[in-house]
Amino acid sequence: MMMSELPFYPHEKLFKKQKYYQSIHRYTHLKGPYDKITSVAIPLALAASSLYLIGRGVYNMSCGIGKLE
Repeated sequence: MMMSELPFYPHEKLFKKQKYYQSIHRYTHLKGPYDKITSVAIPLALAASSLYLIGRGVYNMSCGIGKLE
């Protein structure tokens, strides 16, 4: 007598999703609804904030703001 668990996700649904994703001809890393947020929006926000902070630091150094006497 062989005891085995049921699959976590039904094979039919898995194959259907696999066929759907293989039929889409887009970039592979932007397929899900939230992939655009994690792959595009977050890196852009980090780059913009770091550029702002660098620019503010350069401005403060050139004007002598925050300089200890």
